[in-house]
Amino acid sequence: MGLNRRHFLTFLAAGFGTVACGRFPQTQQAPATRSSAGMKLAFQPVRGPMPLAVEAIAANQQPQIYQFYEVADDLVLPAGYTYDILASWGDKVGDSRFGYNNDYLSFIPTGENEGLLVVNFEYVSAVPWQQSYERVIGKTLPLREVDRAVRQAVKAIKDDKVPGLNAFRLSDQDPIKQQVQAVCAEALIDQGLGIISVRKTTEGRWERTASKLDRRVSGISGLRDGHYLKATGPAVAVFRKTKGQGYVDQLGEKIIGTFQNCAGGTTPWGTVLSAEENIQVQVPEPVYADGTSLDPIHRPFNITDEELTGLGNVFGLAGNKYGWIIEVDPMNPTDYGTKHTWLGRYRHEAVGVRVEAGKKLAFYSGCDRQGGHIYKFVSQEPVIDPTAKSNSKLLETGMLYVAQFNPDGTGKWLPLAPDTPINPTPPSFLAGVMLPLPQRPEGGIFKAEKDEQVVAFRQRFKQLGDLYTGNVVEKQGAILIDAHYAANAIGATCAARPEDTVIAPDGSLFIAFTSGSAHRENGSSDIRVFKGPKGETGYEYGWVMHLTETDNAPDATTFKWEMTATGGEPVEGGMGFANPDNLTFDPKGNLWMVTDMSSDRLNREVGANRLEKSGAPIRPSSLRGIYGNNSIWCMPMTGDGAGEAYLFGYGPMESELTGPCFTQDGSTLFLSVQHPGETQGIRKDMAMEERQFALRTTSGQEFMQTRKVPIGSNWPSKQANDPPKPSVVVIRKTTPGELVV
Repeated sequence: MGLNRRHFLTFLAAGFGTVACGRFPQTQQAPATRSSAGMKLAFQPVRGPMPLAVEAIAANQQPQIYQFYEVADDLVLPAGYTYDILASWGDKVGDSRFGYNNDYLSFIPTGENEGLLVVNFEYVSAVPWQQSYERVIGKTLPLREVDRAVRQAVKAIKDDKVPGLNAFRLSDQDPIKQQVQAVCAEALIDQGLGIISVRKTTEGRWERTASKLDRRVSGISGLRDGHYLKATGPAVAVFRKTKGQGYVDQLGEKIIGTFQNCAGGTTPWGTVLSAEENIQVQVPEPVYADGTSLDPIHRPFNITDEELTGLGNVFGLAGNKYGWIIEVDPMNPTDYGTKHTWLGRYRHEAVGVRVEAGKKLAFYSGCDRQGGHIYKFVSQEPVIDPTAKSNSKLLETGMLYVAQFNPDGTGKWLPLAPDTPINPTPPSFLAGVMLPLPQRPEGGIFKAEKDEQVVAFRQRFKQLGDLYTGNVVEKQGAILIDAHYAANAIGATCAARPEDTVIAPDGSLFIAFTSGSAHRENGSSDIRVFKGPKGETGYEYGWVMHLTETDNAPDATTFKWEMTATGGEPVEGGMGFANPDNLTFDPKGNLWMVTDMSSDRLNREVGANRLEKSGAPIRPSSLRGIYGNNSIWCMPMTGDGAGEAYLFGYGPMESELTGPCFTQDGSTLFLSVQHPGETQGIRKDMAMEERQFALRTTSGQEFMQTRKVPIGSNWPSKQANDPPKPSVVVIRKTTPGELVV
């Protein structure tokens, strides 16, 4: 289904007034979009690889127009728009460097046409990072020796569910441990967040400026430089333990670094919130009943085709200290971040902060995994002045809630408190027929695959506090540390990979759900809530939801929800995109969205009749190849075209576009281009190949498209055999003026 225009026009009646936070060869313009009275697009949409309903091309003409398509290894934008590279992996930042896989962006103005740009760095992509490290950074790493040691360890650990090298238990004098430390330190330096000073020139371009505020907070901050991160809230009582059921790092409330930093948010008082997402890749995620961590051996170091994993193992990082929200004040050069534990520990992918004078602060976030949840923290005290720096204290005391969606479009917030009743969702309501629950009295989790297991769990444990140990504060801290599995235990709705939450001008919430597919380890979404346009369960292509609190109160305990946009092919009821990710509003009130299709699915060939070579129907996950590269879309919120999705651009090969952020005057869009060349690495000698795709017209007729696809990437230089480098770009019009009018 498309956007519900009646719903949106009613919603938008009050108007929008908030700020959503090089050269380029343009050859792929879409045919003229249909005329809509009262609607004016500032750009001519880019032509993507498949027919869209908004193009208003006759269905019988679409096979001819889309018979051939050539994908560019570039950031492709509409005519009249261009981009400049602002910063790339390896560039100098303070006494460190610009990290890898830049994600969320936050622009903090410090004066007219100048400010600070805060950048998240999520992870390192194994193939291009290893290929390019020496050439980009100018140093060598013992990658070959470490890879050999890992392979030998994996071979020696028979049937280990988490294979790798447990370097933590090696002697400090062991040369293998020292080599692993060298590799892991560099990979963790390339994660975390960075702060760079920028300004706009008289020619309209943005450039970096050296500032004493420029600095990095990396995955090893505090390990060697003393720049430990701080923590607040109940989990601090667990961190201070000197012994417990599990592993304790003996650092108390001091925390070494931050990594896997994905989404984020900006507060009205000028601080930035950075979200730690897939921490389970680097440290053990499950914990014991007292909130202490599993031993580092449960996430040994390894090098896979996608990532370097278990980076925390060799340094003995405690898993319970990662998976939080970090608050940083960019204007304070001595601030290296505070983890507010009342906001919960899980795979954070979204940050939405509602701050209104006289009302309690509400903080929204999502857990990006199949079966993840939507959370809301409500402060104990109300906001007095939304711009006061003292508002940071509001994040230190309150209550964390988790959403329970009802199929009728209503819902309620369940408190993650010790006295909340145990009431897990039966697996029969989940697309993957599995629900991870805390394993007690043992640590960790178990997978409830049958409804009978949930019944037995509910009979054994009555309240959430029964699953955790310690005094009152320690027990609450342990619940927050184990937030995802605790939420499963009380019946929170298992959602479809919630990847972003954005606050609308009226205080309501928009949520991007990336995919309803199932995962054998994580879980799956609730089939009563997350359905495709035709009622499909386990729907791959995602949704955008609109959530409104009862009486529009930030501290409401009930709400209403409605799906307002759905991914997928137009003929199937979708809007032509797949896997929505980050959302933002521009100064004119238009909703912008970027997509997050897996790199190994981008431009994957789809044969005639959409069949595998075996003759079986192609899986929905592999069918995402028809959508081309990851992209950025604009959804006008006014006029007859309100709620339609228009393709503004797409990214280089195997990349993802993230963190869109507009300046207040609307003349600039900051955008991250993450992991170009992630699967194939460096594009060699401008290699390309032709692939065949079975597409469908908007009326359902199948036709074949020949698509030319670059193999690997040379972006941003676009010169043959150059390494691909994640970079932040600045998008602007080629003539002065606002990006969107």
